[in-house]
Amino acid sequence: MSDVGAATFRRAWADLAPVGRAGDGRGYERFAWTRDDHTLREWFAGEAAARGLDLVVDRAGNQWAWWGDPDATPGVVTGSHLDSVPGGGAFDGPLGVVSAFAALDVLRARGVQPSRPLGVACFVDEEGARFGVACAGSRLISGVLDADRARGLRDADGTTMADALRAAGRDPSTLGRDPDTLARVGAFVELHVEQGRGLVHAGAPVGVGRMIWPHGRWRVELRGEANHAGTTPLADRRDPMLDLAAFVHHVRAAAVEAGALATVGKVRVEPNGVNAIPSQVTAWLDVRAEDEARVRAVLAALAGWGPSEESWTPVTWFDADLADEVATLLGETRVGASGSVPGGRSDARVPLLGTGAGHDAGILAAAGVPTAMLFVRNPTGVSHAPAEDADESDCLAGVDALATTLEHLLMRDRA
Repeated sequence: MSDVGAATFRRAWADLAPVGRAGDGRGYERFAWTRDDHTLREWFAGEAAARGLDLVVDRAGNQWAWWGDPDATPGVVTGSHLDSVPGGGAFDGPLGVVSAFAALDVLRARGVQPSRPLGVACFVDEEGARFGVACAGSRLISGVLDADRARGLRDADGTTMADALRAAGRDPSTLGRDPDTLARVGAFVELHVEQGRGLVHAGAPVGVGRMIWPHGRWRVELRGEANHAGTTPLADRRDPMLDLAAFVHHVRAAAVEAGALATVGKVRVEPNGVNAIPSQVTAWLDVRAEDEARVRAVLAALAGWGPSEESWTPVTWFDADLADEVATLLGETRVGASGSVPGGRSDARVPLLGTGAGHDAGILAAAGVPTAMLFVRNPTGVSHAPAEDADESDCLAGVDALATTLEHLLMRDRA
């Protein structure tokens, strides 16, 4: 790892560390179109300006920092997101953005003069923590998320996305599909902390993504009757919290039966009083599996609860030729390689991994952009929680792998 890349990584990582930190070990809360989000966007713009990059903001608010003119020739883009889930870890998203700038600095230090433009992207609202739709920024520009629906999405306080955009100084009428932005992206490489322990088991600091499992989110409305907690006999109650308890148990049983992963991780109770029987409970369901049939089997088992789909992403295969090309390249250059295999033969490729986590890279891949992902080893295997982690040496190996991949893609078309 070059001194330039390591220095950039450490400085940028330190800059981001305090932004949106909840304190007392509760992780990070960096939600879209909030004050913390504004700080993160300013940081990104500052990093772009410091390198003389051209900053472009698309119709969804995603930020693109360009070295070269992508309107003349579609470029190679890397990056990720800076927002978080409630109580999230430090690495999910920011690792990819910080590593992107560090990799760009490595390429410049190597004297690379690319034959294609290089872009660094920061996607807005990837986690969907505030408005409930994951990868909102990339879904909007690719047309997967309807602009009218996006403007009407509400957060827990009832604020619509349109109102949040206005408060952040943006015009919500600009939201929508953005084919001009997508046309500038000739290839996209997203680096991300692994959300699991596949690389721990493989003994490798870096791996290459193969596919993203199909996954979706559904909403269930459970209605009851509000009443006094101290005067209403149990036999006379219509308590939707009991329905919620039954629903959660049914979700778990259906997931076990189908061989899927299903989670009820968000609940809204109305009126949410200690001494009041609820009038309504809204629960959100997340279901993922290796194939769509397993997901649909879970939904079929829960049909009686009337789940309403909020988002759906089918199985997403990253460009197979590109994944093989990158995995072989990194194996041959020993970047992120796991050592030797029995018999003394060196690995020809770094590990290829599937993942159950969604990413903006998956949305771009589904939109027809040649896309690859790099994963950095996570010793805890924990993600979306404060225990999410990565050793600095592995992070720097990730920067090295990203720089090597980008250089290869930037230079391979040169005559």
